[in-house]
Amino acid sequence: MAKMLIKADNISVMLKNEESGVFELLASSGRELHPGEGLKIGIGIAGGVFHSGRAEIVNDISSDDRYVSGAVRVSSLMCAPLKIKDRVIGVIYVSSEERAHYTAEDLKLLSALAFQAAADIENARLYDSLKETFLTTVHILAETIEKRDPYTGGHIKRVMNYSMAVGKELGLTESEMEHLELAAVLHDIGKIGIRDCVLLKKGKLTVDEFAEIKMHPIYAEEILDHIKHLKGIIPGVKHHHERYDGSGYPEGLKGNDIDIIARIISVADAFDAMTTDRPYRERMELAEAFEELRANSGTQFDPGVVKAFFTACSENRIPVERQANRKAGSI
Repeated sequence: MAKMLIKADNISVMLKNEESGVFELLASSGRELHPGEGLKIGIGIAGGVFHSGRAEIVNDISSDDRYVSGAVRVSSLMCAPLKIKDRVIGVIYVSSEERAHYTAEDLKLLSALAFQAAADIENARLYDSLKETFLTTVHILAETIEKRDPYTGGHIKRVMNYSMAVGKELGLTESEMEHLELAAVLHDIGKIGIRDCVLLKKGKLTVDEFAEIKMHPIYAEEILDHIKHLKGIIPGVKHHHERYDGSGYPEGLKGNDIDIIARIISVADAFDAMTTDRPYRERMELAEAFEELRANSGTQFDPGVVKAFFTACSENRIPVERQANRKAGSI
């Protein structure tokens, strides 16, 4: 927008890196590789504007000894701070290769654009920070639940990695991949409602005990339904024990009526269960686990998901070699 409204050959937006204390180039337009990229705060015209918090015009750059020469000759420039209240987070820098004779009105316009840009950048930062905090909380919650069962150490992380590799192979959208990641991390959250004597039982489950285990997808739905940002992943979590032929639980869904995220997690979860030592049996060899996936493709598992799983394996996006060499209980 600045380039449309103001005569300029080159424009750059630079933000302060709070850790390193230097400018980082966020975006640019034009041929100039601005010297502010990686430039310490306080050096050059941009550094001066950052410290003062006041926009500046320099119509004759040769007369200003603060200018740090870039890759392209510059004759005139303007620089305005990106401010949030009284805090400067960066600068927007506009330059012309020919003498431009920038006016106070030009600077006022640039400052207005900088004000709006600063607000948008700060909102984006706050959103990213909130999202990161949310995801960290989700992972901590899932890991806390997983620690109830020492035999499944690393299960959540592996299921998530397998699922994401398959989702990428299937061409899921960015939004679907975000839902897949969350659903994979939280697919067993309902087990918090299962008694330890059932969840950790070493022998064969009774009919009543298995019926209790089959309640964990329902418990998961009840938990997630209270969290607005997690409602969208409920189908993927609730239905990851449904079977492609309709004989699964909790609702006996069939084929494409099962959410694609649930179909992906079903394969990833089963593969990890087969290749992990459990209280009631030793893990399978890789070849045997692969054969189980093939044998149950079209009955327990979605054939398309199984095919994508094997493709991801063949392209080393699923680390099956590590799986084969992993000792019981390790990641």
